[in-house]
Amino acid sequence: MLSLSAYPALFFSALVAATLLPLQSEAVLVVLLLGGAHTTWVLLAVATFGNVLGSWVNWLLGRSLEHYRQRRWFPVSEARLQQAQAWYARYGRWSLLLSWMPVIGDPLTLVAGVMREPLWRFLLIVTLAKAGRYAVLAAITLAWI
Repeated sequence: MLSLSAYPALFFSALVAATLLPLQSEAVLVVLLLGGAHTTWVLLAVATFGNVLGSWVNWLLGRSLEHYRQRRWFPVSEARLQQAQAWYARYGRWSLLLSWMPVIGDPLTLVAGVMREPLWRFLLIVTLAKAGRYAVLAAITLAWI
């Protein structure tokens, strides 16, 4: 039973970790890799897919964010939002290669939506970044076994 639930658990931890909610999918991946009961490339694919899907949710939120910008309850100040937009405008789409990083990666994917980054390009760059992070983590983990 644990073996069958491992993939959905990894997928959902990766999905939620990529949203603005705090969760660490890396720990789940490392535990599953150390267990040795699962194929490494399948674990990497599941984690990457879940994480990219979570980033896509952020991108969608960013796309709809402009509608609520002037509301009192809006969680980000106008100055902070303009600062994030200016940063993204300065460094461009290639800054999405940093989407794998804790703290800055998730807001970066949200700002990409605000800045109307085309979805196909967003998904391509974010997938490369997220898959690369999981591949490096797997390589380091498996080297210690």
